[in-house]
Amino acid sequence: MKKILVIGSLNMDITLRMERAPEAGETLTADSLITSPGGKGANQAYAAGKLGGDVMMLGAVGQDAYGEELCHNLASVGVDISGIRKIAGVSTGTAVIFVEHTGENRIVLVSGANSMVDRAYIDEHMDKIRDCEIVMLQLEIPLDTVIYAAKRAKEMGKTVILDPAPAIPNISAELLSCVDYIKPNETELNMILTGKTDSLQFDEALEQVQKLGVKNVWVTLGSQGVFLKESGRDGELIPSVRVTAVDTTAAGDTFIAAAAVSLAKGKSPREAVSYGNRAAAITVTRPGAQKSMPNADEVSPV
Repeated sequence: MKKILVIGSLNMDITLRMERAPEAGETLTADSLITSPGGKGANQAYAAGKLGGDVMMLGAVGQDAYGEELCHNLASVGVDISGIRKIAGVSTGTAVIFVEHTGENRIVLVSGANSMVDRAYIDEHMDKIRDCEIVMLQLEIPLDTVIYAAKRAKEMGKTVILDPAPAIPNISAELLSCVDYIKPNETELNMILTGKTDSLQFDEALEQVQKLGVKNVWVTLGSQGVFLKESGRDGELIPSVRVTAVDTTAAGDTFIAAAAVSLAKGKSPREAVSYGNRAAAITVTRPGAQKSMPNADEVSPV
């Protein structure tokens, strides 16, 4: 199996379950409060590790209880955490998540130590990039670092997978030219290209992102499934697995991690999307982020 390196964020999630999120100036009472390990980078590393991937993680935490818990949780599913930086005087990243009774969520991020993941840190751990075949990136660490890591990985012939979330308007073409697989939803696809959420038609947006150098696009469409557009081929909708959603918090992270594990096992992009859909369908039936993610035995074979 190919090795996977995840470079990204580590956050402690503080989840408030409630009937609905408050409007501006409104005070509501939540049903419950739960703290759990999260962060898009850590979520994807954890999901890939739990699904049996050979996974390493690069990122930063504070020298605090949250940081220790995040690292311990990743190690518990076999993720190599030897490169994670622990920084004194800076808090571990935090995400406050409002989960409504419908299963929809809203998230507020505090970057904390994630903002300290810089080019120098990547240079310190260039051996990790050399030792892997697949590099996974997101946008919860500084964009300059993401671009730098993607460029270095591409120079070494690695497969680069980008989750363009949280979406950044008019994302750098320099970054997209290094990406082999990108996983936006429809809103993110428009945002990264034009800075607006609905300025381009779907087909036009797909064409434009591939013209900028992205080889394969996975557009997540919620309950409909994922639209797969491979370079040089017609697009195809891969249907989702029908389930009753309880919490959609980590669905996208589970999907992209499972797809990466499938690719690491030599499967095709279509097979990877199908496996990702099946894994994500299990995640949304459970509350929380990492704790909701399935292991390999729970998902039908890759």
